Amino acid sequence: MRRLLAINPWFYLLGFLLLAVGVIAQQYRLFERAWFVVEEWQHGEQWRERSLWLGDYRAVIEAKPIGEISDVSALTFDPDRNSLFSVTNKPAKVIEMSLQGDLLRTIDLQGFGDPEAIEYVASGTYVIADEREQRLVKVRIDDATRVLDSADFQQLSLGIGRNGNKGFEGLAYDAANQRLLVAKERDPVRIFEVLGFPHVDDSKPLALQVNTDPKRDARLFVRDLSSLDFDAATGHMLALSDESRLVIELNAEGKPVSTLSLLRGQHGLERSVPQAEGVATDDAGNLYLISEPNLFYVFRKP
Repeated sequence: MRRLLAINPWFYLLGFLLLAVGVIAQQYRLFERAWFVVEEWQHGEQWRERSLWLGDYRAVIEAKPIGEISDVSALTFDPDRNSLFSVTNKPAKVIEMSLQGDLLRTIDLQGFGDPEAIEYVASGTYVIADEREQRLVKVRIDDATRVLDSADFQQLSLGIGRNGNKGFEGLAYDAANQRLLVAKERDPVRIFEVLGFPHVDDSKPLALQVNTDPKRDARLFVRDLSSLDFDAATGHMLALSDESRLVIELNAEGKPVSTLSLLRGQHGLERSVPQAEGVATDDAGNLYLISEPNLFYVFRKP
């Protein structure tokens, strides 16, 4: 009996360690991620033909500083200007970059509390997300634009599940279905589908609809969402997670089909991406990434 009692504390310690490992694995969605690796291996050839297939991408520009700016957040590709746009919040600005990560210009933002995302929706037309106020603002940008005042533009406030600075963190636009995808950062991770904003036809009445897909959101084996992108060629969506160091490709049914790890040694990266905040793809399928404070990345298929 005494011998058994002497061993018991080790069993308690082992049980505690197993419990701690289980909690951490659940918190970081490691079980779901491991299961996806198995599915990716089983169905890779089938998915590769009908997707972006992020596993084939390799870094060709890594951690290039973007001028004298900081706190970059979100990224979008403008096919008309053949350039990239992002936002900063300290101070609040829109920035335009070349596809090589060179700073082209900055535009001051007025009346925006915490701009966290910008998305191209049509020629000269963008939507900016104000995170804390959960507000979407449709703006116009041309060659002469130097200042954008939120009071001058169409706005939509949703106020869904307000949670301080864990609100709207990413935007993507599905032009074919006029569907704006809005990412809620965490607690919980959500992707809202907004129909009717921005209001593109003033001759028709405003008909606003906000949809959710709990099953799709539950499949996102990430701790947070930092940015979204929509690929019109495949109809697939990209979801970027800073804390999970991962980009996930979701098909039209909202199921993960491929991933791009942002850890050192993966996809040609010499160092891990420190704090990924924005992802975008262009018409040629190149993938662009930005990371705080002002680092720029490009990934391409060989």
